Amino acid sequence: MRISRLELQHFRNYARLEMDLGARIHLLVGNNAQGKTNLLEAIYYLATTRSPLASNDRELIGWDSVREEVIPNAQLALRYWCEGVEHTLEASLVLEPAEGAQPQEGVFRRRLRLDGHNRRAMDVVGNLNVVLFLPEDILLVSGSPGHRRRYLDVFLCQLDAHYCRSLSTYNRVLAHRNALLRQVRERAASPSELDYWDDQLSQLGAYVMGRRLWALYRLQEYASSAMEALTGGEEHLQLLYEHTLPDRCDLTAITQSLCVPALVWGGAERAEAEAVSALQQCYGEVLHSARREELARGLTLYGPHRDDARFMLNGHDARVYGSRGQQRTVALALKLAEVTLMDVSVGEMPVLLLDDVLSELDPQRGTYVLERIAHAEQVLVTATSLNDVPRAFVEAARVWSVRGGSAAPLAPGEPPVDDDPLPECDASAQRPL
Repeated sequence: MRISRLELQHFRNYARLEMDLGARIHLLVGNNAQGKTNLLEAIYYLATTRSPLASNDRELIGWDSVREEVIPNAQLALRYWCEGVEHTLEASLVLEPAEGAQPQEGVFRRRLRLDGHNRRAMDVVGNLNVVLFLPEDILLVSGSPGHRRRYLDVFLCQLDAHYCRSLSTYNRVLAHRNALLRQVRERAASPSELDYWDDQLSQLGAYVMGRRLWALYRLQEYASSAMEALTGGEEHLQLLYEHTLPDRCDLTAITQSLCVPALVWGGAERAEAEAVSALQQCYGEVLHSARREELARGLTLYGPHRDDARFMLNGHDARVYGSRGQQRTVALALKLAEVTLMDVSVGEMPVLLLDDVLSELDPQRGTYVLERIAHAEQVLVTATSLNDVPRAFVEAARVWSVRGGSAAPLAPGEPPVDDDPLPECDASAQRPL
């Protein structure tokens, strides 16, 4: 997969941008707060339909650049190649004015298009696969369970459209069931009405849990080897799925059925179907036995919406006992594993987006990361200075100077504005021994 062109209008600090991205390696250089991260965010948003940084899509509209517009809006578009065919992805974010309200308080509307046709978010995700490396990735280890669930969900949605649909439906069913629990508690509905929603929730939840188990099992294989390479073999990484089901649900056996017969999902359909069926039966029993407790709380207390993942370093929970350096390395190993598993599962390398990652690493680990991504179909890397990037990588890349909401390609050897030239070894300046 390779992006050939990116176009932005009124997105973040970009009033208007057009970038030809046909090259394989791109290096975006500029000072902080100039728009480097925004470019990667735009690509990630078009590919996954969500921002990795904004809590609300309204934040993506560049307010400073839409003052002349009657209706505040942001337009994003890119062209990309996949299996020899060119495709387009577009997103239109619009704030329609509401009577008596400020422009920022208008009615927000989003439209997504794939190859010129309007599509739902779940139908867009997975067409262009991307992996994004951010300094904030440390939250995958140190942050809340929600961070880890969202990470697995975005990753799996890119691999499996059925997972994306199942997850979306699960969340809707969960909301209905929670509302019904409160109605039953208040004697506004019959407890028997929960039976239908329990069946729906257990069926959908079993598939979601099964896919997450599969993902962590496969990521473990690649993340552990990456962790050993990053730490010189001193630290062993293990990924564990923390579920809310009781011990009688033997998830160890279920995981073996899901993952061992075939290392790709769908390769052993009978074993997988039996494993998901076992998960569904156990989850349904849990919902039934916990009904009194859940009625008292008015919430569904068990299921994948409350699950978590644990990252164990040499047998210890990295979230609790790991240093920030160790947590950052775990997150990096996980992202590298994601790249490999996506390549193996899809048959094409995803587009790699690395935001200021090299500045967080020592030279040895930075070199390892660049070596790992060197064979990718396309890589976009941001840096504040060319001096932060090995010369060989700079020479292989198309370098862009990013400044004040603009991006301009540089001629080979031309330094970006405000950037010091790469240091040369001046033999005449060497002192004699």
